[in-house]
Amino acid sequence: MTGSRLPTALAAAPGAATVHRGAPPRDLTVLTAACDAAGVAWTSDARALDEHARDWWPVSIGWAARGELRSRPALVATPTSTEQVAAVLAACRAAGVPVTAQGGRSGVCGGAVPDPGAVALDTTALTGVVAFDEVSLRVRVRAGTLGPVLESWLRDRGCTLGHFPQSFELATVGGWVACRSAGQYSTRYGTVADLVRGLTVVLPDATVVTTGGRGPREAVGPDLTALFVGAEGTLGVVTEVELVAHPAPPAEARRAVTFASFADGLEACRRILRRGATPAVLRLYDEAETRRHFELEGCGLVVLDEADEQILAATMAIVDEECAAARREDDAVVAAWLDHRNDVSALGPLWERGVVVDTIETAAPWARLEQLRDRVTDAVRSIEGTAVVTVHQSHAYLDGACLYFTVAGRPADDPDAYYDAVWAAATRAILSSGGSLSHHHGVGRNRAGFVRDALGRATDVLAAVKAALDPDGLCNPGILGLGAAP
Repeated sequence: MTGSRLPTALAAAPGAATVHRGAPPRDLTVLTAACDAAGVAWTSDARALDEHARDWWPVSIGWAARGELRSRPALVATPTSTEQVAAVLAACRAAGVPVTAQGGRSGVCGGAVPDPGAVALDTTALTGVVAFDEVSLRVRVRAGTLGPVLESWLRDRGCTLGHFPQSFELATVGGWVACRSAGQYSTRYGTVADLVRGLTVVLPDATVVTTGGRGPREAVGPDLTALFVGAEGTLGVVTEVELVAHPAPPAEARRAVTFASFADGLEACRRILRRGATPAVLRLYDEAETRRHFELEGCGLVVLDEADEQILAATMAIVDEECAAARREDDAVVAAWLDHRNDVSALGPLWERGVVVDTIETAAPWARLEQLRDRVTDAVRSIEGTAVVTVHQSHAYLDGACLYFTVAGRPADDPDAYYDAVWAAATRAILSSGGSLSHHHGVGRNRAGFVRDALGRATDVLAAVKAALDPDGLCNPGILGLGAAP
């Protein structure tokens, strides 16, 4: 979210005195002169700096509601080309100023929250389709392009990317890549890591490199494209992305059923995937979320698929067979999910009223999901002030699935302390149960302190890559636990 797209939920509370915390102002004369020489637009306007001090990390919404800005940049630079991005990074390196690449700032883990006094590198002017191979269904697009713009462009040509994260209206293609995004139709189309074929990246020393882009698969050493997918801006700035598209599907089918228990629903999902069916949407909700979203009893399963008619018929036949023991609900349930799937309008007002709300996602093998669900739920409920812990399964694979927890609490005093306690308890329960630190939200600042717990000694490999590419630690320091204390 940049400029006029910033929601009011991220504005400082009306009438509140805004307190800026962080580094003292730097002398950026050399840096701004370099931007001017390269034709890079920049601003140090107070309103722009305030807007670029945060993203959709829920705790930063709490800061805004209290009139606090804890991580304000000193400058916002808005390049329009790969060459201009290189000029900004070169100038930042020469001046010793950290830089945080920002796209739509729709992330929820603080990955786009800059260091105090840093340069916020706004990539949203890097827009548009660069090339399209309609025979091979390959599209190359600039990283600041918003999801709806790319999807509309492809639909006009009879294609779709099939990538619809909850942040679809706000997120950029580069943001998808930075956080290894997963869309709501991922079981059919894959996550962004499955869709990316190549990248253009500006390294911290301003070197421009291109990865991949030749064939659908390459065996030329380690996959360098994958090195930057999920790096969250710590290893460089992605400026162009090559993706594989799909023909627009000719047919669609929907189902809604309710199971007696969450375990029964998980087992049905597992069997569906095991038989080779990959419906685009396969979302299972626990009793509380089913009641809240659909006003139904039981554990609701929402199924939607789109494909060639013959493939669609086979997929839905498997779904019907594996859900035969469940109660069939009206297909209007699926329409209700589609209508409200991206609605986060309640988040800001809840934080403003002192209610701490957030979501915690993870992934694990099917064999561990039930135990993981119970451990996380118990751990979060043990934190004083917790009122609600609910869960749904949102992305499914042959070997496992993503569980997505929603937590709400009203702490008696310090909301930030409660927030940290919830995340610590949930994360320890996830990792001890064999779950991943993150499935699709990424690490950002929120989970940075747990990277070593998740990766073990492999963390040293990640740190060595960071040291080799960014020895001064200037690109997004602190994110992924790299370059600064978490």
